[in-house]
Amino acid sequence: MSRRVVITGMGAITPLGHSVKELYENQLAGKSGVDFIRHFDATRFPTKFAAEVKGFELGTFVKDPSRWKNAGLNAVFAAAAAQQALQDAGLLDHAGVDRTRLGVYLGSGEGIQDFDHMTTLISAGFQTEKNVVDSGTFIKLGINHFHAQREYEQEMHTTPGHLADYFDLEGPNYNCLTACAASSQAIGEALELIRVGDADLMISGGSHSMIHPFGVTGFNRLTALSTDNEQPQKASRPFDLTRSGFVLGEGAGMLILEELEHARRRGARIYAELTGYGSTADAYRLTDSHPDGRGAIACIEAALKDSRLAPEAIGYINAHGTSTQVNDRVETVAIKHVFGSHAPNVPVSSSKSMLGHLIAAAGAVELITSIMTILRGVIPPTINYETPDPECDLDYVPNQAREKKVDNVLSNSFGFGGQNVSLIVSRFQG
Repeated sequence: MSRRVVITGMGAITPLGHSVKELYENQLAGKSGVDFIRHFDATRFPTKFAAEVKGFELGTFVKDPSRWKNAGLNAVFAAAAAQQALQDAGLLDHAGVDRTRLGVYLGSGEGIQDFDHMTTLISAGFQTEKNVVDSGTFIKLGINHFHAQREYEQEMHTTPGHLADYFDLEGPNYNCLTACAASSQAIGEALELIRVGDADLMISGGSHSMIHPFGVTGFNRLTALSTDNEQPQKASRPFDLTRSGFVLGEGAGMLILEELEHARRRGARIYAELTGYGSTADAYRLTDSHPDGRGAIACIEAALKDSRLAPEAIGYINAHGTSTQVNDRVETVAIKHVFGSHAPNVPVSSSKSMLGHLIAAAGAVELITSIMTILRGVIPPTINYETPDPECDLDYVPNQAREKKVDNVLSNSFGFGGQNVSLIVSRFQG
């Protein structure tokens, strides 16, 4: 029989606050973290707004912020959220814990994108008469201008490496980047490592920022982002008939997953139990979900089977809910297929209506919201829901938080490439 896994610590850096408490309370208040982009000059972009982390100072969270001076936002957001989670779990001093059994599994995206140097070097090496960039000039200037450590920060595995080094964590160390499902997948895989006995504790979650010229350009080219520049705080409107694309967000969410008996032995506070994990691929298109929701359906069913719960036991669904036409319709189709006649009775809401889409970090932050919903008995709303869509006809908890005792929450994450992950978190029953 596999070992039970509980959540004993949480930390968050988000557009709605720099702690789990701030994050959750601002969601209950229906606040939006969306505003015009300040990370760079976006005035010429089709989309000029995003959900940025505001007022963040790494020194508020770690003792030696200079150690991170060449690290990207992924790494510094992760460090701050991990510091919170480890402190929350009573693990900062590793007292009574075997460090070789305490690992890291993240869903973290690419780090620094040195856009300014890249464009400067391309411009310097551009040969107008041939309409090409001279590689010799580019290389010569690049050797002098690019920073070696900042180049290394572009790699996706550096963020979990940073955490292992800084917090002295010697257990398994992994990173995955399955698009928008990444941090949920990381949590699911960390769950399995503990279940089978390869670790006793894992710090798991995700960290990501794509609010840079490359990121915004790419998603604009894919026509995935809303361009509602007139009212940015209303641009993310999941399940609304007038939805027109998602809003980029950034941040980090970290959770401490711990084997139940290990947690009991050290007297840890237990927030909830992670009971279900499902993962599938649509095998359809790189940027679209299957219109019949086959991957999402199989994923939700796998999580329910893993948790040994009937669909009727799910009291709330934290939806992927991106505010794109395709995702919201397909997710609704999948929920209705799996839950059948019970589907209209299950509250469904989208954190992305307020947070924007944190890409690789989205699932972890949304799982934290799911856990807080169990603990506090209040479901966060889907804000900006004004015009019902006949194809999206479930209870989306529109615009106002709702009190409801919830024992089991389903959290969905569906990513580009047809990646699907569903997690089920449950009230801890000793």
